[in-house]
Amino acid sequence: MESKTWQKWALIGIALSLFFIVLLLPLFTVFYYALEQGFRLFFEALTNEEALAAIWLTIKVALIVLPINVFIGVVMAWTIAYFDFKGKSFLTALLDLPFSISPVVVGLMFLLIFGMDGLFGTWLSEHNIRFMFATPSIVIVTLFVTFPLIAKSLIPTLSTQGNSEEQAALILGASTWQIFWKVTLPKMKWALIYGIILSNARAMGEFGAVSVVSGHIRGLTNTIPLFVEISYNEYQFIAAFACASLLALIAVGTLGLQNIINLIQRKKLEKSLQRTAQQ
Repeated sequence: MESKTWQKWALIGIALSLFFIVLLLPLFTVFYYALEQGFRLFFEALTNEEALAAIWLTIKVALIVLPINVFIGVVMAWTIAYFDFKGKSFLTALLDLPFSISPVVVGLMFLLIFGMDGLFGTWLSEHNIRFMFATPSIVIVTLFVTFPLIAKSLIPTLSTQGNSEEQAALILGASTWQIFWKVTLPKMKWALIYGIILSNARAMGEFGAVSVVSGHIRGLTNTIPLFVEISYNEYQFIAAFACASLLALIAVGTLGLQNIINLIQRKKLEKSLQRTAQQ
């Protein structure tokens, strides 16, 4: 018995040590170096012209990508969870494609399609449409790497709950929009919020694909992760760590919101089980 207790605490100690070294220590280090020379220099680094441009571009890309992701995610989740059709397994497998391909390769793929020597590069150039090394290219690669997140958050919820309520509403004469807004959306709202949070965090932190298609134009196409890299390479450590700490705060906030949503869902499930038991 004593031997098992010793092994248990040894494993717990190893797990906590690895957790501290791999996760917590780097996180604390970023905040330490960002604030090492005081809050004044920290805020100056965040409010200089290039940093503000990178922050605004990151927010703008996220605001463009998020509604598209919500629409695609809801449609794909609804289709996969509620309908049986040929190719359903293939479509479901394709949702994992953006996770399987390196973001750098994703950027290269779109560069080969929309770049000057790409499939549509000549046509875009002839019509004076700037796609690569501009905001549109950043938006499309960010969309590629983030669009499965909402769908994969919704599919388990919709599949588990089934569509019996939707069928009952249809029999009672409800329209498609009424079924969606009054039946389906309330069922999946927490899973949808969870997916939105994940998608937004991923969009704001994307580096590899954006690095390939952005062109690294100062004040125009540098997002926060790209600005961090450039600042660090130019020995502007305060600016680099300040913006890195901003991304870290977004990550921590995302984790906190995820835990809150999980707690709310758990409490709702417990209440539902209690009501069922009482009946």
